[in-house]
Amino acid sequence: MSTPRIRIRLKGFDYRVIDQSSADIVETAKRSGARVSGPVPLPTKIEKLTVNRSVHVNKKSMDQFEVRTHKRLIDIIEPTAATVDELKK
Repeated sequence: MSTPRIRIRLKGFDYRVIDQSSADIVETAKRSGARVSGPVPLPTKIEKLTVNRSVHVNKKSMDQFEVRTHKRLIDIIEPTAATVDELKK
């Protein structure tokens, strides 16, 4: 029989916020007596957008933008009732 676990996936555009949130979750879970695996950094999704600088003339003049989506994975192994209550707060 498998052990109960809670799997949390965090996504965001700013990696500093993701790292701070994952540190808070790990600290809360460890304080309440659960084992924690992670945070595991998942591959960053990079979405690139190319747009024209002007509408009619200068078709070759374009700007490129990118949006990076950072992801982290946290597994809480054998969570207790106190762990679940603390994470809901």
